[in-house]
Amino acid sequence: MSQVMKAYRAALLHCLADPREVGNDASYQYFADGLLVVENGKVARIGNAAELLPQLPAGVAVSEYPDALIVPGFVDTHIHFPQVGVIASYGAQLLDWLQTYTFPAEARFADPTHAREQAAFFLGELLRNGTTTALVFCTVHPQSVDAFFTEAERRGLRMIAGKVLMDRNAPEELTDSAASGYDESKTLIERWHGKGRLHYAVTPRFAATSTPEQLDLAARLLREYPGLYLHTHLAENLAEIEWVRELFPARSGYLDVYDHHGLLGARAVFAHAIHLCDAECRRLGESGSAVAFCPTSNLFLGSGLFDLAKLEGHGVRVGLGSDIGAGTSFSPLATLNEAYKVLQLQGQKLDPFKALYLATLGGARALYLDEHIGNLQPGKDADFVVLDLRATPLLAHRLAQTNSLLETLFALMILGDDRAVRETFAAGVSVHRR
Repeated sequence: MSQVMKAYRAALLHCLADPREVGNDASYQYFADGLLVVENGKVARIGNAAELLPQLPAGVAVSEYPDALIVPGFVDTHIHFPQVGVIASYGAQLLDWLQTYTFPAEARFADPTHAREQAAFFLGELLRNGTTTALVFCTVHPQSVDAFFTEAERRGLRMIAGKVLMDRNAPEELTDSAASGYDESKTLIERWHGKGRLHYAVTPRFAATSTPEQLDLAARLLREYPGLYLHTHLAENLAEIEWVRELFPARSGYLDVYDHHGLLGARAVFAHAIHLCDAECRRLGESGSAVAFCPTSNLFLGSGLFDLAKLEGHGVRVGLGSDIGAGTSFSPLATLNEAYKVLQLQGQKLDPFKALYLATLGGARALYLDEHIGNLQPGKDADFVVLDLRATPLLAHRLAQTNSLLETLFALMILGDDRAVRETFAAGVSVHRR
């Protein structure tokens, strides 16, 4: 037993529920001197170290982390692995960004060697920032999906990804057809979906780059393979919305395009969802669909401000998204920093416990994966992050002045970044150590 069981001692914090529903005090569990016991890649026990240490079998290794906080692995509900090379590219809004930066970068993924190298770098960056699960755009090339899943499987990660579908309004070298997109996606689904901890997402880039025929075939894949994800973009930019309206004049709005073609429902995740009316928010909520809140990219591209209160008021599941490469940081902590400011501008407050929820259990619920990940309850996958409370002189100095867990958590999300991640574990295995 000692060979498959390990224990980790530090302060422990994880979410049990949405603070919006139960209030802060009932939303989390905290152990100032805690012990996390892991067995065969799963959480076995969590509690006070003084109580659990005497119960450990002889020979179980205990790793101790002073001045550290263990939290669940972060969940990124929207990110593009082929766009790492265009982060911090100057001066464009969404549609120009695609033409100027995104499409040229994605064209390089026709080369399998390039795809493999980029997949390895991308996953390394996720883990260096404490992200253990992500919903990921690949490119139109099947080899980009193979490269991504091969690297994710090698690391034992729970990841979701899919081949981009684009059969119009994109460069020729990045377009498929409705039929080829369906056939290639089907082959990839059968190769990867459900293998280890991997899941497949049917991935039309957005309504403007898919014909009605392609959207119908995307829905067909969802019907043919239960448990798949649908991953796309929605109502990010005003010019984009007008373009979709021109392309689909018979539909009442952007969301109705996807709804008409049968793409809403559980495990459907729509990135951005900034410019929506109440009826569209209500339809997302009642269908069980989710949205990804991507504050750094929404600010960087000048797209607009995400209205968290409005969407959650209509029962919409919301997770946090970095949206690399229009997004400007892999770090969920840095992303929460910007989320706080986005909501401040609208008279809303992002409480630190709510922020932790969005980056962990909320993201897991948006992805319908909360039976496996999102917190450190016994039986869950042992995906967790060790945060260094003395990662930088400024962070250490600020935390020395705090008088509550709320203040500590808030300082971490405002001052923290990749430097705060001391170690990342996936299924109980250390996959990054600073």
